[in-house]
Amino acid sequence: MLAVLEEAPPPGLSHWDGPAVAEKLNASVHAVWRVLRREGIYLQRRRSWCVSTGKEFAPKAADVVALYLNPPLNALVLSVDEKPSIQAIERASGYVETDSGKVGRAMKSTYKRHGTLNLFAALEVGTGQVRTKFTEYKKREDFRAFLDGVLAGQPQDKEIHVILDNYSPHKRNDDWLAKFEGRVRFHFTPASASWLNQIEIVFSLLQRKALNG
Repeated sequence: MLAVLEEAPPPGLSHWDGPAVAEKLNASVHAVWRVLRREGIYLQRRRSWCVSTGKEFAPKAADVVALYLNPPLNALVLSVDEKPSIQAIERASGYVETDSGKVGRAMKSTYKRHGTLNLFAALEVGTGQVRTKFTEYKKREDFRAFLDGVLAGQPQDKEIHVILDNYSPHKRNDDWLAKFEGRVRFHFTPASASWLNQIEIVFSLLQRKALNG
């Protein structure tokens, strides 16, 4: 296992993580984590918490969570958002031992910058399918064109629920929202609680596995 960590990570990943090591060794990911803990190696350690001060947090959160736990029969539930200014930073990395004896990842301070992209993504909650579109900039028109494209292929009589955060381009322009009236219902996450939108899980995987480092 320690020898695997010295190898280059699989294509598409910026560094090794537990599942990737387990797949490489055809082993249980739990066994991998046990060995790493025993050796004092932390491939990634991140601790955080999210707090929303929104006055409408409870009803809005309940509305969104209800779509996950008990969606309307035969309805399409989409989690939609954008990840702006994605930039690939290329720099060498490796593992170093700290004074306490624990081993962690370290990266050189010098690196190359590559161009930025904006990613729009829509997650079908029921199937896990993700539809995406890359643009050079994050513009309101680009977001609406993306969502128009996602909804265009759906039957006209299908009930559709779209979960969005409170970012202003999603809510301005009543004319654009009105054209979906009767067919699409929009659900907005509470203030400072975009993490309730499941597309954020997809963005987190992308960030952790391919972009960090």
